[in-house]
Amino acid sequence: MPWLQVRLAISPEQAETYEDALLGVGAVSVTFMDAEDQPIYEPDLGTTPLWSHTHLLALFEADTDETNLLAHLELLTGTPLPLHQFERIEDQDWERSWMDNFQPMRFGRRLWIVPSWHAAPEPDAVNLLLDPGLAFGTGTHPTTALCLEWLDGQDLQGCNVLDFGCGSGILAIAALLLGAKQAVGTDIDPQALEASRDNAGRNGIDPASFPLYLPAELPPQPAEVVVANILAGPLVQLAAQITSLVQTHGRLALSGILAEQAEEVRAAYRDAFELDPTAEKDGWVRITGRRR
Repeated sequence: MPWLQVRLAISPEQAETYEDALLGVGAVSVTFMDAEDQPIYEPDLGTTPLWSHTHLLALFEADTDETNLLAHLELLTGTPLPLHQFERIEDQDWERSWMDNFQPMRFGRRLWIVPSWHAAPEPDAVNLLLDPGLAFGTGTHPTTALCLEWLDGQDLQGCNVLDFGCGSGILAIAALLLGAKQAVGTDIDPQALEASRDNAGRNGIDPASFPLYLPAELPPQPAEVVVANILAGPLVQLAAQITSLVQTHGRLALSGILAEQAEEVRAAYRDAFELDPTAEKDGWVRITGRRR
């Protein structure tokens, strides 16, 4: 069925007030959106920051009276409404629309990420079956793309790989499909490990070749290839640990790094690694090198 959408331009300080008011007058959903493409990176633990200019979107049933709605909102908040607008949203097959946004993606020469509802564009290529998820990595973000392109360009035949912060398992699974003998995955989130396990099964990966660990349980066994697509802060803080997990002359790829953070991360690793030139994609970078 169609919906009535109201959009309010608010500040972060107004968010809770207007969210409660909108739900109080019958909104079936309330969503916060960035009004100015302002990124928020690495928020403090336990915080949910909002953008300095935020749009609050609320959906109501189509027959909701706009005048009465505005009057009730002003009564509940006790102040004039901020800048706002109404829009009629026609009904559609939201699941179908969502699925249509995700097409097979190619990384490098050999590797494709293919959603389950699509046929592989190149059946003889290296095809990794992976459906878009909520948080763990599907190849659409530049940092994941940078790592996949790097893996595609490496000779991984018979190698041992460590995916540090494995998320969906996309990098480890790609490494295995590209010829690695074993890929170890570790993540602080048990749900990420479960997602990795599910995605490995979807791709016919033998569980014995893809062991998964919480960080406290990770064996301190150096690998020939280590990939860590996390965030710049943890990469710097964990530099000694990550370095210890790369064997002598082993290869390292780091991402999850903004371009302006690249030098700080490079500084944390340059003593132990012969670093390559930094690769950049859409404001994000990948740092690679070989352990001395």
